[in-house]
Amino acid sequence: MDMNEIKEIFFQECEEQLAELESGLLKLNDGDRDPETVNAVFRAVHSIKGGAGAFGLDDLVSFAHVFETTLDCVRSNKLEPSQDVLKVMLKSADVLADLVTAARDGGGVDEGRSRGLVKELEALARGELPSGGASDAPKPQAKPAPAPAAVAPTAAPAPTDDSGFQPIPFTFDEFGDEEATIAPSSFEVIFKPRRELYSKGNEAALLLRDLSRVGEMSINCDIDSLPLFEKMDPEAAYFSWTINVKTTKSEQDIRSVFEFAEWDCDLDVRLAESTDEDLPMIPVPFDLDFLNDDSAEDESAVENHSSEQAAAVAAAETASNVSKLAAAAARVEKKESQSAAAAAAAAASANAANAAAGAGQTIRVDLDRVDRLINLVGELVINQAMLSQSVIENDTTGTSSINMGLEELQQLTREIQDSVMAIRAQPVKPVFQRMSRIVREVADMVGKSIRLITEGENTEVDKTVIDKLAEPLTHMIRNAVDHGIETPEKREAAGKNPEGTVKLTAKHRSGRILIELQDDGAGINRERVRQKAIDNDLIPADANLTDEEIDNLIFMPGFSTADKISDISGRGVGMDVVKRSIQALGGRISISSRPGQGSTFTMSLPLTLAVLDGMVVTVAGQTLVVPLTAIVETLQPEAASIHSFGANQRLISIRNSFCPLVDVGRILNFRSMQANPVEGVALLVESEGGGQRALMVDAIQGQRQVVIKSLEANYTHVPGIAAATILGDGRVALILDVDAVVAASRGQSLRGDGALKSDMSLAATG
Repeated sequence: MDMNEIKEIFFQECEEQLAELESGLLKLNDGDRDPETVNAVFRAVHSIKGGAGAFGLDDLVSFAHVFETTLDCVRSNKLEPSQDVLKVMLKSADVLADLVTAARDGGGVDEGRSRGLVKELEALARGELPSGGASDAPKPQAKPAPAPAAVAPTAAPAPTDDSGFQPIPFTFDEFGDEEATIAPSSFEVIFKPRRELYSKGNEAALLLRDLSRVGEMSINCDIDSLPLFEKMDPEAAYFSWTINVKTTKSEQDIRSVFEFAEWDCDLDVRLAESTDEDLPMIPVPFDLDFLNDDSAEDESAVENHSSEQAAAVAAAETASNVSKLAAAAARVEKKESQSAAAAAAAAASANAANAAAGAGQTIRVDLDRVDRLINLVGELVINQAMLSQSVIENDTTGTSSINMGLEELQQLTREIQDSVMAIRAQPVKPVFQRMSRIVREVADMVGKSIRLITEGENTEVDKTVIDKLAEPLTHMIRNAVDHGIETPEKREAAGKNPEGTVKLTAKHRSGRILIELQDDGAGINRERVRQKAIDNDLIPADANLTDEEIDNLIFMPGFSTADKISDISGRGVGMDVVKRSIQALGGRISISSRPGQGSTFTMSLPLTLAVLDGMVVTVAGQTLVVPLTAIVETLQPEAASIHSFGANQRLISIRNSFCPLVDVGRILNFRSMQANPVEGVALLVESEGGGQRALMVDAIQGQRQVVIKSLEANYTHVPGIAAATILGDGRVALILDVDAVVAASRGQSLRGDGALKSDMSLAATG
């Protein structure tokens, strides 16, 4: 693996850490004060800083260092995470994301903004709360870090402050090469690992080795918790260590040794008051660097320990037996962490296996490999269907062993296909988290206070859908914040909370994913929308439109209610682009608005763009596939239920209501005359606007899952046809674009953009 691949892995991990950072900050902003939430936020910034330092990304390291310092004040309860403090931190998270993007893709960031946030973060670390953070009631003030004393050759013990912490009696430059000459201090470190430390691949002996490099060290190993061998849990941690470290470094330097294991152990670091009354300590009579591969072969490293340490070993006769037992126990513990299987043979093997299975391991795989696997599984589905079709045509008994084997093959093929598709399924959480930044930025630009609420973030959908979902959602969020929600003054005048709310929800329904964007703003001004449409010659002045039809006017190309052009458009600017983007994903979008109470945009999207559950039908001798998600019900028309309307329109009576009847063969020019409805089958479908139509087909062949093949990539766009597939008999069947056919029945041109354009990049199938 070369450096570029390692760097790419780092940036992938940065995306995960940034998502964790923003999620944690939003929880804190909502009042969550769980210490683990604060620790997770701190870990995210610390991990980004550490990785960036390895690649020499100085700008990223510098900003992350200041950010981390301020978060450490929150973690140590020196800084109260108030709304004003978290507002600064959320902005800092945005800048940190920009710095990561700049480091990965090139380019720069707004230096003025980043420098300003650095000053704000430094002020918070000093205990200076943001302006506007004060209230009539006294708030907990941030406790400033102890001011370092001047560097001197000798330093007397410094008095403790009112917080109980003893100031460090020296200064040092964290990034400098020269160390100041200072008097050493003694620290007592109590280190007790938990079982999670070993399960994550950490090693206590290696941590002690790193600690020995901080200064002179003596150790006492507590083995009182060690059970009998037959009662030993191979994945448990039984030992703890009390370590005395004499060093010129600070407490933070000692804690940094355990920074990646601090949350998987009990750690206490404090200045040692006196060593006279301490328990007998066993000095380390060797350099723990022997654990390194490079130094393991260097025997001189063991022989050249100081005479003082050798004398200390000789003086520790009373602890010699403990020393031997501790060394033996340490070797047992090391084996536990490296290979639980050996100890599992002695006890609790089943429990160990179950615990390991529940750990939830992951692996990174290139998306191209997953796409190729999906393509191959698609071909497997097609060949399995062709084989089944051939056997059915040549075996009339239907009881042969071949048929039984084919049924098992069909079931296994479906399970393999579902499992492979699940590999590409990802939660919508990353997209939803990205929207929170957009809400903050746009709200600041327009001077509004708006809160984003998300639900169903763990709802999973195909990665190709997620990748294409960000752009339309971004546009809709910007419009909701800018135009949908009123200013604080108008909201107060209307008796509303001055803080507006935007709610983003995702959920599964009937094999599709529903995403709702809801705001509690003023709603759509239908009179204004109607007048704008008339002024732009989009509708005639005497048009009789329902509220739903007026709302959908904002999706017409060129429609806008904005009084002036700006970077943030009013509701309606570019909404036709949003509609086309959703349609390109095989989805539908609808609006529900109540004046004075807000609007809700509902997007219905397929879970995947690679496979489709469909109804195979026959129309004028042609085989078509109708997406099953669009079908409400099927019915056999009777002559008494068919009614003529106008010159060429027909209606069908369904449960005391009338529904337009659409002849699919006539719309697609498969035949020149309309078919007799009584001789066919009607498919009641739901179109993008929420209305229903009855599609007339000649016959239904059956329901099956088909693999989507792009017509545009392999042939050209066909009006009224979304894509194609290959049936079990080897024939190509066209997948109907239901929304385009319904739109054509209303008089619109069939040559317009269809609702389900499944191009090669979206379908991920050949």
